[in-house]
Amino acid sequence: MSRPPFFLLHVAAVALVFLQFSDGKVMMEYIGATGVPVKLKSVPISPNISFHFILSFAIDATPSGKPNNGNFSPYWASTLTRDSVAQIKAQYPNVKALASLSGWSLGDTVLRWYDPPNPDRWISAAFSSLSAIAATYDLDGIDIDYENFPKGNSSFAYCIGELISLLKNQSVISVATIAPFYTTVGPYIELFDRYEEVIDFVNYQFYTDRVRTPRGYLQTYRLRAAQFDAAKLLPSYEVAGRGIQGDAFFDALRLLEDSGFAVNGVMIFSADASMENDYYYERKSQDFLFNSTTSG
Repeated sequence: MSRPPFFLLHVAAVALVFLQFSDGKVMMEYIGATGVPVKLKSVPISPNISFHFILSFAIDATPSGKPNNGNFSPYWASTLTRDSVAQIKAQYPNVKALASLSGWSLGDTVLRWYDPPNPDRWISAAFSSLSAIAATYDLDGIDIDYENFPKGNSSFAYCIGELISLLKNQSVISVATIAPFYTTVGPYIELFDRYEEVIDFVNYQFYTDRVRTPRGYLQTYRLRAAQFDAAKLLPSYEVAGRGIQGDAFFDALRLLEDSGFAVNGVMIFSADASMENDYYYERKSQDFLFNSTTSG
């Protein structure tokens, strides 16, 4: 039996609303930082949520940890290959892949932002090396995770902001995120204030604040939402790590919503650790986001 045209229009309208809803929620997952043979295909992915894998890490240093003047190299787990990225993106059109820059350390060497002698040359080298990595691994974006800064740092905001802008303007990437925590808020606030228009999400590492209750989480979230854009700020969770643990995290998410915050996504560190619990927090986070009715 043929259906009247208004039925088709209704179906199309419902589909459009569904797509807009699902596109507004994002799951961020760090993966590959610890060297364990974690695989993208092992992580449960809901087709209803935008899912961003954050490959950890691309580092501006030689294997010995010496600064490399903008020449980044991938140091994530060897199981995270171009083919594995291509396969997971082909299977799930809602998946994107990002490279996280720096992280805490390379082996036993603690990594630090260093003021390059010539910032514009650093930007040029970083653009070239990251463009090559993005092409090799079919990446969609970058995440900024520098975690140590010299006193009197003067170049971080300019170098990173201009790098993101250049990568976006040249269509190398479509997504850029930043990952501050309590001791690095200063440099990241400067970066965000100057380049907010090219930064899509703030993966604030709430677990470093070491709050362990939903009420404490809400209080810290209010503080960080005032420092960054609340609509771009994602609550985060460290598997078997610091800060709030277990289902109390989801109590905190509900409390955030009850307090007027739109939970537009969740960041988890990391898939490496979640291998031990069959990705419980990834599954439950995606269920929460899908069933949530709030958005920023």
